Amino acid sequence: MEDKEETTGEKLVSFGREINYLRVSVTDRCNMRCIYCMPDNVEFLRCEDILRYEELRRIIGVASSRAGIAKVRITGGEPLARKGIGNLIVQLSELSTIEDLSMTSNGLVLAEKAEALKAAGLMRINVSLDTLDAGKFRKICRAGRIESVLAGIRAAYASGLTPVKVNVVVMRGRNENEIEDFINFAVNENVTVRFIEYMPIKQSDEWKKLYVSRDEIIENAHGRLDEMEEDEEDPHAPARYYPIKGTSLKAGVISPVSHGFCSNCNRLRLTPEGRLLSCLLSNDFVDIRAIVRGGGTDDDILEAFKKTVEMKGRKGAFVAAGSSMHSIGG
Repeated sequence: MEDKEETTGEKLVSFGREINYLRVSVTDRCNMRCIYCMPDNVEFLRCEDILRYEELRRIIGVASSRAGIAKVRITGGEPLARKGIGNLIVQLSELSTIEDLSMTSNGLVLAEKAEALKAAGLMRINVSLDTLDAGKFRKICRAGRIESVLAGIRAAYASGLTPVKVNVVVMRGRNENEIEDFINFAVNENVTVRFIEYMPIKQSDEWKKLYVSRDEIIENAHGRLDEMEEDEEDPHAPARYYPIKGTSLKAGVISPVSHGFCSNCNRLRLTPEGRLLSCLLSNDFVDIRAIVRGGGTDDDILEAFKKTVEMKGRKGAFVAAGSSMHSIGG
């Protein structure tokens, strides 16, 4: 039976932006060790420090019914590495106030889980894949097989977790020469490819050697893309889309460095250990785990969201980012 939430109609607003999107990192663990995401000396959270599914269900339920959070994306680490993730999907899909329930995955075990995720209520999925070359894949991801990820993408499409979006972090000297290959892949597999600028999070100036701008990404598409469409379906979306010539598909470019989109950001983030963040780059947070485990009421949870939104500035600063990507779900 569908769980009908009482809706108050209250909205979270920051600098004229309605904040209605929550990205929820359910684990900091991953079955890959991608070079730009997972530190070599990583120390994972203890199981008891991570929010339990019933706690996540309560937090998200309050946020969606009383604070206007209508979009929820499940991230990690790798969300499919957490046991029983389908149970959380089922619980969240029963919330009538959630309009969009999605996930970001590395795709390694997606082939065997795609149908179950769809049946549980997941609507769509993004898959991270930074190269189509098996040798490069081993160097970038340091674990897993590219064949498993490709099978996962195809299984997601076949299961109806659409649109399937393939996220590519573009890195100089590693994969910037694969832009056109990924466009061909998108056309052949009927998926949406999105190219992401390499971001300088918790890194020295070494990132500048790897950084490839949006303009260069477009140049490396070798004329396969048409002019960017100004009329976007969602003005808050970080990607800007370019029609792929001769097809009905589009390729996206996410350019937080060269063309920042902070002024349109409508997101909050919840980390595995219960830190509610106003921004990917924020060092300030509200400890919502302490509220939930300390006997806090639903009103207290609502106030935590309001306080977090008050921390949300007009823009973030990469140099101030205090957490690694694997723990906050990029």
